[in-house]
Amino acid sequence: MNIFNAVPSTYAAPAKSDPWRKIGDWLFRHRLHIQIAQWIVVGFYLALLIVPLLLPLPDRTATIWNNTIRFAQFMFWGIWWPFVILGTALVGRMWCGLLCPEGSLSELASRHGRGGAIPKWVQWSGWPTAAFALTTLYGQMTSVYQYPKPAALILGGSTVAAIAVGYAYGRNKRVWCKYLCPVGGVFALLSKLAPLHFRVDPVLWRLSQDRGEKPGAVDCAPLVALRTMRGASDCHMCGRCSGFRGAITLARRSPSHEIVHVAGVTPKPAETVLILAGLMGLAVGAFHWSASPWFVTTKQALAEFLVEAGWVGALEITLPWWILTNYPQRNDVLTLADGVLLVGYVLATALAVAILLSTSLAFAVRCLGRWDIRRFHHLAQTLIPLAGAGLFLGLSAMTVTQLRSDGIIIPFVAELRALLLCLATAWSAYLGWRVGGLYCPAPVARIGAMLCLSSAWATAVSGWVLFFWLW
Repeated sequence: MNIFNAVPSTYAAPAKSDPWRKIGDWLFRHRLHIQIAQWIVVGFYLALLIVPLLLPLPDRTATIWNNTIRFAQFMFWGIWWPFVILGTALVGRMWCGLLCPEGSLSELASRHGRGGAIPKWVQWSGWPTAAFALTTLYGQMTSVYQYPKPAALILGGSTVAAIAVGYAYGRNKRVWCKYLCPVGGVFALLSKLAPLHFRVDPVLWRLSQDRGEKPGAVDCAPLVALRTMRGASDCHMCGRCSGFRGAITLARRSPSHEIVHVAGVTPKPAETVLILAGLMGLAVGAFHWSASPWFVTTKQALAEFLVEAGWVGALEITLPWWILTNYPQRNDVLTLADGVLLVGYVLATALAVAILLSTSLAFAVRCLGRWDIRRFHHLAQTLIPLAGAGLFLGLSAMTVTQLRSDGIIIPFVAELRALLLCLATAWSAYLGWRVGGLYCPAPVARIGAMLCLSSAWATAVSGWVLFFWLW
């Protein structure tokens, strides 16, 4: 028997007075209001990108309250991104469906574009992981968090690409968001934790068909197969399908339901790579390198080696700002050697963390019985709470740093960080226990698997302990 088919996939239909159902229906009825909000966000987004390009870099007395560039940096990296990450884990991909400027612009371009068929290369499942890795690395090489030019290049370049893809492929669709968005894969993972989703009841769907109802097609911009949708990963929570055939409603669910009962049905190697090497490896290295004493020690050793080898040029060569950070007026310049070391450090961190995590997962799989790659991928999904917490901690560190530089001290930051790591670890442990029980109910085997998984949790937590408390 398929263990996932043994789990009930339908529930009693929510009453029409259910508040969540009402919210979903409100989203369906108020498309015009949502579109107005979307274009307000688009205008604000473009202003944050473009206006700082026209201004001189701020001096050391500038604050987020009196300088436009500092304000834009704070809005992008101190407010926008950390709380979009948090919001996705709390309410699903509503940011994608209701407010994302790239999604709005891409869909507009698709509405007036050439409507071409989506080619196979666009549909490669690895694009979100590859795009996340490339933009993360490139952002560190160009200091995207500190300067407006690289921010405009990376964020603006992504927006231009979204518009171009929208114009070229699909009709009234968000092909970019579905297949190519650099953070689409991250949002797809975090939305699995959301306690809200648009639920599809196959029984009500079939009854609607049996009655001969013909409600017409749903204009699903992210190209979700609505009838077979069981989770929240692909859904953008826009509400356009709410009430369709009486079978789709916004509803509450257990925050653990999708990972335990849905994520293991179809193994997704690209998601496993994104979790282990991307969110828990590459992202950690990207946040770490500038504070890492290991990076400094390696840099000194590399400099000595280059001098002894007579390759001093690598310590002096600089590249344009759009390749490596180059702002001599701010005494902020990365040489060619710095850039190579930076990329090497981040990639080495990603590889080391991925190997440690994969080893822990592999031993956990063997504790539960025979080797099965599907079990490996399913257990990797149980690390999503820790991966999401780490990403939020890394991004919110910039929130704290920017506020502190302007004299605003957030109380109990260390305690809140520790609490978040503890809660995320407990959640991952709970998920590991539940998923392990699907494959082997024997308590001894499950405990053995949990002991193996504990090294994965320790690996994830130790990176942030180093960053926040030991360095």
